[in-house]
Amino acid sequence: MFEGFETGRIQLDEASVFVRHGGEGPPVLLLHGHPRTSATWHRVAPLLVERGFTVVCPDLRGYGRSRGPAPTADHSGHSKRAVAHDMVEVMRSLGHARFALAGHDRGGSVALRLALDHPRAVSQVALIDCLPVTEHLSRITAEFATQWWHWFFFAQPDIPERVITADPDSWYRGDPRRMGQENHDEWREATRNPDVVRAMLEDYRAGLTVDRRHEEADRAAGVRIRCPALILWSLRDDLEELYGDPLEIWRHWAPDARGHGIDAGHHVAEEAPDALAASLGDFFDG
Repeated sequence: MFEGFETGRIQLDEASVFVRHGGEGPPVLLLHGHPRTSATWHRVAPLLVERGFTVVCPDLRGYGRSRGPAPTADHSGHSKRAVAHDMVEVMRSLGHARFALAGHDRGGSVALRLALDHPRAVSQVALIDCLPVTEHLSRITAEFATQWWHWFFFAQPDIPERVITADPDSWYRGDPRRMGQENHDEWREATRNPDVVRAMLEDYRAGLTVDRRHEEADRAAGVRIRCPALILWSLRDDLEELYGDPLEIWRHWAPDARGHGIDAGHHVAEEAPDALAASLGDFFDG
């Protein structure tokens, strides 16, 4: 995977971030979702390098080979604000003060926070298979609670750790043929690590508490994404089924938003890398 890319670890005040980076040209930061690592981009990143971009793929704080602080009662150490700050510092350490940004799933939540908190750093943002957490919570239906029940299970104290770490291979399922063998192996190693499992759960606990409060404060203050935004969603996932056109929701947060669906399941970077890379490349070139 990632032929021609460099790998390294960037030590920050509160986190140690594993990162892959390669290419030459305008910088692009790609943020993975749950429960993946930066390896989920292994088919997309080289295509963006071919289009003339420098591509940076980190493991988010606590995921994969990155590490963050010990969990706290208020979950602030795993908040999207803290992780977004990590990403700004990672890019600065690589020489990129301003960059394009794409985030998938939980990485999309980090991308939203980064664009809101650090508008001068972000030239464009692509938000993939995600909505602001407050938009989900304001639209809870029986269908959402049934299909997204894991949000509320992961937010419980202690119990999820005991359940998941008892048999992580049964809990987290992946197909090496669809994912790519090396990506699958890296992901499987991470999901067998109790510290990674705990951090991934803290991500969800932060989502329903401190992250929700941050979004509510932004919405009340009228804070919006200032840069152009690309909204992408997987047509064989359930985002559109649950909420209709995601663009209509995102335009309350990003006035300069455009987007479309891609024919893929949820893990679009693995299932439809050509279509995703084309959409991202066209947008970042614009």
